[in-house]
Amino acid sequence: MQRLYNFIRLFKEYFVLGLLVIVSLALLSSNNNQQVRAIRSYTVGFVGTIQQVLSVIPNIFELKRENEILRQLNINLSDEVSRLREARLENLRLRTMLGLKERSPFRIVAADVVGKNINLMRNTITLSAGEADGVKSDMPLISESGLVGRVIATSAHYAVGQLMLNKDFRASAKIQRSGVDGIIGWDGGDVVRLRNVPKKQDVQVGDVVVTSEYSNLFPRDIRIGTVSSISEKPGSLVKSIDVTPGVDFATIEQVFVLLIVPDPERVALEQKAISK
Repeated sequence: MQRLYNFIRLFKEYFVLGLLVIVSLALLSSNNNQQVRAIRSYTVGFVGTIQQVLSVIPNIFELKRENEILRQLNINLSDEVSRLREARLENLRLRTMLGLKERSPFRIVAADVVGKNINLMRNTITLSAGEADGVKSDMPLISESGLVGRVIATSAHYAVGQLMLNKDFRASAKIQRSGVDGIIGWDGGDVVRLRNVPKKQDVQVGDVVVTSEYSNLFPRDIRIGTVSSISEKPGSLVKSIDVTPGVDFATIEQVFVLLIVPDPERVALEQKAISK
């Protein structure tokens, strides 16, 4: 009780001022004098204006919060659209590859590319299929875009493929339009070359190049690419023909292994003939 008395005594001026303000407001509210009513009206209008101005401040913070929510929602929607677009492309790619599998007369094993070595003259890829899947050395590798290469090594569950962009790669090929045949090889760069084509043979820029029936390793009519340039060197009997591959080796992710191997009888006979 003594503390309360000391507190009131310490702040008595404030208590008196508060009491007088309350009494004044009570008198003003009960006074119907014209001047008092005018003051009261102006006061109410002023207070209302102040409240309206102050009410905008919370709205600014609320709008900022809503803006953050909308921004995050936009980010989530963009990410979802990106994932749906990637899923659509993957679906189209798999549909195309499935169509290839249905058209092929050979047994086929699908394999993912799990490793790449495409910075050297002997470019290779590592595949997620091996001997347990029926994969053996010298089996052709293809994709929906055409010839990829051939298998050169296998283990139980993996295989290494030699790409067409490899200096040791060779394939019998021909011009699809005219039937002119030659040998596909690679000397570096982004193109392969159709070699051993005489100057007088009918070859044009834009011609499609496919594997020929003379190959013991690859089935005939697998697309290799298109002729991109033709040149002739003075004194040479053959043309220099550049072929742009149909396969994009930098982005390849899946391939098919054709479960066929060279005819051993033919291989033995041809090797015997060469050795004589």
